[in-house]
Amino acid sequence: MVKHQPLQVYERQLCLSCITGIYGCRWKRYQRSHDDTTKWELLWSFILLFTFCLLLVWFYFWWEAHNDYSEFNWFLYNRSGEWSDGTVPILATTAAGFTYISFLMVLALCHIALRQQLNLHWLHKVMLTAALLTTIVGVISVNQTWGQEWDIVPISLQATGPFLHIGALAAVTALSWIVAGQVARTEKTSILCHLCTCFIVVVMVLYLSVLLGLYVVPVYITSPCIMDPTTLRTRPNVIGHHGAPMLAPENTLWSFQRALQMNVTGFETDVVVSLDGVPFLMHDRTLRRTTDIGKVFPDRQMEEASFFNWTDLQQLNAGQWFLKNDPFWTVHTLSSNEKHLIANQSVCSLEQLLKLASYHNSSVIFRLSRPPLEHPRYQSWINDTLQAVHMLCYRAQVRQLAPGLVQASVEKLSPQTLHQHGIRRLLLRYNQASTQEIRDYSESQINLTLYTVNEPWLYSVLWCSGVSSVSSEAPNILKKVPYPIWLMRPDEYRLMWVSADLISFAVVIGIFIFQRYRMSGMRSYNPEQIMLSAAVRRSSRDINVMKEKLIFSEVSNGVGSAEELYADNGYDYYTNQAISQ
Repeated sequence: MVKHQPLQVYERQLCLSCITGIYGCRWKRYQRSHDDTTKWELLWSFILLFTFCLLLVWFYFWWEAHNDYSEFNWFLYNRSGEWSDGTVPILATTAAGFTYISFLMVLALCHIALRQQLNLHWLHKVMLTAALLTTIVGVISVNQTWGQEWDIVPISLQATGPFLHIGALAAVTALSWIVAGQVARTEKTSILCHLCTCFIVVVMVLYLSVLLGLYVVPVYITSPCIMDPTTLRTRPNVIGHHGAPMLAPENTLWSFQRALQMNVTGFETDVVVSLDGVPFLMHDRTLRRTTDIGKVFPDRQMEEASFFNWTDLQQLNAGQWFLKNDPFWTVHTLSSNEKHLIANQSVCSLEQLLKLASYHNSSVIFRLSRPPLEHPRYQSWINDTLQAVHMLCYRAQVRQLAPGLVQASVEKLSPQTLHQHGIRRLLLRYNQASTQEIRDYSESQINLTLYTVNEPWLYSVLWCSGVSSVSSEAPNILKKVPYPIWLMRPDEYRLMWVSADLISFAVVIGIFIFQRYRMSGMRSYNPEQIMLSAAVRRSSRDINVMKEKLIFSEVSNGVGSAEELYADNGYDYYTNQAISQ
């Protein structure tokens, strides 16, 4: 009895082996399959797609939230009591997760394009599940603790929307190669099951819906920067929020001096009244974050700042924490002289700030915090502050004591209500006023200041909206923005939109026609026939490639197997055993 083993020896396909091996640990040829993907693996593919989309939004959110990283860190400080840059681990894990999931998405698309069965490895499934759950937890946490920051997404789309539309259109147009290939292969198949037909129809409907949606989405894209450049208002004034806290410790004299060097027109700060009635600058409830109170008064670290007298406050250092914590990652850019000045900063009083502002003809906007009920200055806090400057709150008393004072409001009110109360200045967070509301306030002669604006793209959007001034922690950055980042006439934008749609439509049609022509010209071969022909054409090369070989082995003599023979030559092999007698 002799066993006949027809063997087909194949050349290595390194690219395909890497794609299927990394995605599903199918490194060998016999492990791969052209069969339809199972329903279970299709479910995992949809989970992969959903995770990719969720991570894309999450990544975009944190990318644009860069404007408010300091605000986020301050929220964390109020919860934990310790200052740290909480954005670093979030950004690191988000970038790593998004890169990993994007890589899996590319591999999955390659599988589809090469007609390989999708079979995600179990380790990837574990990592995918971890990425999905981590992102969901992150979204819920941000929604509960920092929910107002989600407004950054629609606001940022006013700056990025037209360009994201072009990028998305290019990506979906490129996907037409895979979709057209699947449709063409399906049409070429002589025996077509009902399930395959339904699947292809669903894929085509989804693809065409997304494509059509991208063609018309510019109708709903609005941006104040799509305007006639001749109607652009003057550059908004930049007000130093706590001075220039990226270059010097906040609320110190050196910080305000650095802000003046960046051409700010005014200052914004927070004022607290001390135990002996001296108004001084402090943003936090306690002195732990911005002074060395743990060294000077270790047993009073948790006391409110207003329960210290001015003599005690003058003993505190208000600059060393900046050099130690480096809250904006800018300390390495400072000179040795600047570091020396920073290390010797002390708590700044309101009187010192007003003298500096008066000398440079700058305005000052501040919020005055009322002391606690048990504070000895609870009743006299207004008079104490008015000794240094006209106060901006308790309007009835202000009108009596300082009738010429320009009052401001931090509450969003209608222009009519503001005029009724004699208020001509409004201070709001940048997400509290829409483009139309900004223009309404401007037409009503209300001086609107929006805070905190640190990014050039946000400054550009607000500039195009017509805002009169912004409060910024980064006047050094906004100083470099002499004109909006981009400005486009409406007719120019329509031309760009229509041109992109027409080019995309032409490319998609061309790809579908080419794929159908390409498939119609291909003969149907099974893998053995294709590789057999390839071996015939390459027979002249000095390599050990054989078309087919019969190996005869007697059952009784123990001759080595074909696997051992060809493994020595470094080839993958395919066997189809047949036993004859």
